[in-house]
Amino acid sequence: MADTRTVIGAATRISGQLEGDEDLTIQGRVDGKIRLTKTLVIEPEGVVVADVDVRDLVVSGVLVGNVTASDSVHLTEQGRMVGDINAPRVIVVAGASFRGRVDMGDVDTARSGERPTPVRREVPSYVPAASRPAVVKAPSRPAPPPRAPVVPSVAASPSPATEQLRPPVPPPPPRPPLPAVQVAVPSAARRVPAPPVPRPIEGSASVSVSGGNLPPWVKKKLKRRA
Repeated sequence: MADTRTVIGAATRISGQLEGDEDLTIQGRVDGKIRLTKTLVIEPEGVVVADVDVRDLVVSGVLVGNVTASDSVHLTEQGRMVGDINAPRVIVVAGASFRGRVDMGDVDTARSGERPTPVRREVPSYVPAASRPAVVKAPSRPAPPPRAPVVPSVAASPSPATEQLRPPVPPPPPRPPLPAVQVAVPSAARRVPAPPVPRPIEGSASVSVSGGNLPPWVKKKLKRRA
């Protein structure tokens, strides 16, 4: 049986679009786009920078691009791939490196020869009230009672901050002197001091009481003594 596989050698570099009905093995580098009805094998030394549309894909080298496979995609432990995969079967061996998204679609449609289509779910914009989940509200807590206003004590000493905020109290203005009041005293109310009473001289025999300057009560007293 003749081998119908096509090999791109390690020293070969192709840039463009490849199409065919045979198996293709890449050991060099291909840039562009690849479309086959059979199997594409990328060897460990092969590099493919292209979008791939094949039946089966085996990646042991480097692949950068999106892949669409009608049967399977196989990433070996040496495979490195960056891109999205659209295939009904995807095999990723431990040790392989892959970054992208995977869409496996419908398996039965892919085997019949049709391209798998991604499954999309439609979410209705309106949900009937009967099918909506019941919302349970938590009981509301009673409001706390109002607090009595705090009345500051009058006897409380002010804080240092309050004393600094108070403006200084100016000293009281000096009082004017009271005017002098002169009281007029009538002459009749003035008291005349009494003249001194002469004392009798010791050793004298008689006292003269004929003085005219003595008051009557003094004269009367002197007469009694005489």
